[in-house]
Amino acid sequence: MALSQPARFGEDWNDDRVRGYLDRQPPAGVSADFHVLHTAYKHMRAYDFERFIALFLEDGRNINALNENGKTLLDLVRENPVSVDFVHILEDAVQKSAE
Repeated sequence: MALSQPARFGEDWNDDRVRGYLDRQPPAGVSADFHVLHTAYKHMRAYDFERFIALFLEDGRNINALNENGKTLLDLVRENPVSVDFVHILEDAVQKSAE
């Protein structure tokens, strides 16, 4: 199966592209907030993810949203040893949302 669009690496993400992840629609039965967090995490570099998280929180979204297994994105990211930057971003966001 051919890809419809070739992968691009290292390109700059403008604010509209980062913000567009807030509108991603979840599959049935999945938390909308968890879905957009997880999708952004999978597709963004840490710098862009940090920008996304700021927009996510400004929009009043739930940083502690749970997946179908009862885990937050922070729970999942902590399991990946190469995602330290993302862990710090999410820990800061959780702290800000609690204030």
